[in-house]
Amino acid sequence: MGIFQKLFKQTFIYGLATVLPRMLSFLLVPLYTDLLPTDEYGKVSIIFSYFVLFNVILAYGMETAFFRFFNKESDKDAVVSTSAISLAVSSFGFFALALLLKDQIAFLTDIRVDYISLVIWILLLDALVIIPFAWLRANERPMRYSFVKILNVAVNLGLNVFLLKYLSELTSTPSVLDHICKDNYEINYIFISNLVASGLTLLLLIPFYTKVKYRFDQALWKKMMKYALPVLVAGVAYSINETFDRILLDNLLPEDVAEHLVGVYSACYKLALFMTLFATAFRLGIEPFFFSHAENKNAPETYAKITKFFVAFGSFILLTVVVFVHVLKKYIILDESYWEAVKIVPIILLANLCLGIYHNLSVWYKITDRTKFGAYISVVGAILTLVLNFVLIREYNYMASAVATLVAYGTMMVLSWYFGRKYYAIPYDLKKIGMYLTLSIVFSVLSFYVFDSNYLISIPLLLVFLVILYASEKRELRQILKR
Repeated sequence: MGIFQKLFKQTFIYGLATVLPRMLSFLLVPLYTDLLPTDEYGKVSIIFSYFVLFNVILAYGMETAFFRFFNKESDKDAVVSTSAISLAVSSFGFFALALLLKDQIAFLTDIRVDYISLVIWILLLDALVIIPFAWLRANERPMRYSFVKILNVAVNLGLNVFLLKYLSELTSTPSVLDHICKDNYEINYIFISNLVASGLTLLLLIPFYTKVKYRFDQALWKKMMKYALPVLVAGVAYSINETFDRILLDNLLPEDVAEHLVGVYSACYKLALFMTLFATAFRLGIEPFFFSHAENKNAPETYAKITKFFVAFGSFILLTVVVFVHVLKKYIILDESYWEAVKIVPIILLANLCLGIYHNLSVWYKITDRTKFGAYISVVGAILTLVLNFVLIREYNYMASAVATLVAYGTMMVLSWYFGRKYYAIPYDLKKIGMYLTLSIVFSVLSFYVFDSNYLISIPLLLVFLVILYASEKRELRQILKR
C-alpha cells in the first residue's frame, strides 16, 4: 500500500494546486453572470475557446514528451534544456508572427483587435511556463507547484473583482485611477487580469531558466518531437471536443441569438466543474506516477486498481452534483436568465467522467511509446464532435453540443480500452467499474429527468449508492485511510 499512499498524497497536493485555484476562479462565474449580459459572457467564452486551442498548439505535446524522456534518458539535463529551448524559440516566433498579423486574425475571427493583442501576450507567457511546471512535477515538488498555481489564480481573481466591481466606484471622485477606468471595457479588464497573473507566474519561475544548461541536443529533440507530435494531434482534437462547440454555436446559429445561447451554455457548463476538478487533479497526480512505475512487474494490477477507484469516486461526484444541481446554480449563476441551459449539466458531467476514465486508460499507449493511438482516438472524438454539432446544432442548439461531447468522450473511452487490451493488457475490474457507472447513471436520470430533483427520492438514491460503494470497497478503503 506504500505506492498508493504516495499516489494519493501527491494527488491530494496536486489537487490543491488545481482544485483550490479553480474554486477561486469559480467565483468569477457569479461575478461575470451578475455583471455581464448573456451575450457579453458568450463573447468571453468564445475567446477562451480559441485560448484552449492555441495553448495546445503552442505546447505541441512537449510537456508529455518531457515526462517520458526525463524518466527514460540518463542525461536529464539534456532533456530539460532541449525542451526548454524548443518551446522558448517556438513561442517567441509565434508571438512575433501573431502581432504582425493581428489585424488579419481579428478579421477572420470577428474578434476586436485590442482583445487579440492581449490574448497574444497571454499565450506567450503561458507557453514559457510549460516546461518549468513540468520540471517541478517530474522532480516531485508539488508544494512549489501548488503555491505558484494558487497565487496565479488568486491574483487573476483579485484583479477581476477589483477592475470589474470596484474600480468604477473608486473613480467616482477624481483620482489617479481615472485613466484606466473606461466605459464598456469589461472584457478588456478580464484579459488584463489574466495577463498580469501570467506575467507574475513567469516571474516566479524565472529561477528555472537561470539553472538550465543551455545545450540543444538535436538528435534528442527529433526523438522528442516524434513522440510529441501525435500528442499534439490528440491535444488539438481534445480542444475541439472541449471548447469548439462554442465557436460552432456562434457561427451556425442566427446572429441575434448566437452569443446569448453560447453565454447560457458556457455558464451552465461550469456547473460540471466539480467533475473536471477531480479528473484533472487525479491526472496530474498519476501521470508522473504511471511513467515512473512502468517497469514494475505489478504495474498492470496497480493501474487497474487506480482506475477502479477513479470510476468509483467519479460516479459518486456525478450523482452528488446531479442531486444538488438546482441548489448549486443559485449560488454560482446569479442571473436567472442563464438557468435555461441547466438541463445540460448531467450530460456534461457524464461526458467529463468518461474523459477522466479515458485519461486513466491511456496509460497503455503512453508507456509503450504508441502515442499515435492517442492521436487516432482523439481525432475520432473530434470528428464525432464536429459532425454531430454541424448536423444537430441548428435544430437543437446547445443540447446538440452537450450530446456531441458525451458521444465523443464515451467513444474515446471505449476505443482506448479496446486497443489497450492488445498492446498492454491491464486486468481492469470491469464488473465493479460497470456497476458503479450504471448505478450512477440510472440514479442520475431518475433524480434529474424523471423526478425533477425531488429530494425525497434523490437523496435516498445517493445514500444507497454510497452504501453499495462502501460495501464493495470497504477493505481497501480502510487500508488506505489507515495509512
